[in-house]
Amino acid sequence: MAMRDLTSLARRCVYGGVALALTAVTACGAGGGDAGDSGAAGASCEPASGKVTLDYWSWVPGMQNAVDVWNKKNPDIQVKLKTTPSGNAGTYQNLSNALKAGKAPDLGQIEYDSLASFRLKEGLRDISACPGVGAAGDEFVDWTWSQVQFGAGGKDGVWAVPQDTGPMALFYRKDVYDKLGLKAPATWEEYAAQARTLKKAGKYITHFSQTDPNWFTGLLWQNKATMFEREGDAWKVTVDRPESREVADYWQKMIDDKLVATDLQGFSPALYKAWNSGEVVTWISAAWGYGTIRDNAKSTSGKWAVAPMPQWKAGDSQAGNWGGSTTAVLGDTEHPAEASKFALWLNTDPTALEILNREGGLYPAAEAGLQLPALKQPVDFYGKQKIFDVFAEASANVDTDFTWGPTMTDTYRYLSDGTAGVIAGKSTLGDVLKDTGSQSADSLRKQALDVTGG
Repeated sequence: MAMRDLTSLARRCVYGGVALALTAVTACGAGGGDAGDSGAAGASCEPASGKVTLDYWSWVPGMQNAVDVWNKKNPDIQVKLKTTPSGNAGTYQNLSNALKAGKAPDLGQIEYDSLASFRLKEGLRDISACPGVGAAGDEFVDWTWSQVQFGAGGKDGVWAVPQDTGPMALFYRKDVYDKLGLKAPATWEEYAAQARTLKKAGKYITHFSQTDPNWFTGLLWQNKATMFEREGDAWKVTVDRPESREVADYWQKMIDDKLVATDLQGFSPALYKAWNSGEVVTWISAAWGYGTIRDNAKSTSGKWAVAPMPQWKAGDSQAGNWGGSTTAVLGDTEHPAEASKFALWLNTDPTALEILNREGGLYPAAEAGLQLPALKQPVDFYGKQKIFDVFAEASANVDTDFTWGPTMTDTYRYLSDGTAGVIAGKSTLGDVLKDTGSQSADSLRKQALDVTGG
């Protein structure tokens, strides 16, 4: 049977009602399957007999430098890199279209929260039988490896290799804070009070973007407001829950009181201009965000600092997680062994890890990556603060039980579309939670998955 026919078979099996989760999924055909079946756990993974060229899509700055190192060392396995927009900005839709057309790359960068969506709709390759993969789990932070394993007890497949994580903290303009007599806020109540002080000084404390639903999800994550839960073989949609409402009501008031900039989108020239001018003075973001500010607000070098996320209850130390990616081997690849070998090297080799941290701003998922000298040193741009100490603490305080739904790309679209209405004054974030919950439940049902609630 041809590879594409087997991939289609795998997709039909999933659509037939098999529930997926990043924490507990029973794979169709578990325990065996035809040798080339991209959807079956335990599929064979034999190395090619000759030279191989792999196509890889990624949006990480500096990735070409890492690929160049690989290509120089591996003349028989060459990698061709295509630089793409970040996931929600276009890569995911392009990957989906390419998979449907049978023209997908061998490897693609996919965030943890979107893995299940691609597994459900488009097909990822199970690489658990590929050389080196079975023993690789110990090389990564525990919770990241569990997020790339689908199956009861994590035994039914490995669908990607962890690349980086996104523990969240508060980036803030220390020069502005010092001038106004402010200190890094310990609580969200303090943060809101600071927003009022900054507003009087002609500044916004931060921006609220309609195009970053992943960011808002990170805020929910900090408050242990998981959006999905498993009840046996069924899904329970919990987008609209008290913990989520607490977060939504807080930011709705910030929007209503015009304490946040609502005309700036994430990762936009307008936002970068506001950072450079001092119009916007904080950003609640992930570890990788240090490179975003550094590279796009160069005139502010030495003026920023990093502090833990504000807490809902004084004395707590909870952190959210925003993003973090994997290197996924896509379902139609003809070279899973070689693709897996490159993915493992890219995310465990010290030279590759150093390049991706230095040039791409990635906070590694590999245990060895956390020992990079750069993560132990003061950072000039941030006033010589050892900012990665803050992110290391945040990483240890991320709730690892947060569950992704199998159609997160749909859920994010509902959040983004709903937030546009909030910015326009036509609805509230509370309305968005309610609508996103019901729409997400409908999306699951359309995939023939069992759903309770929503």
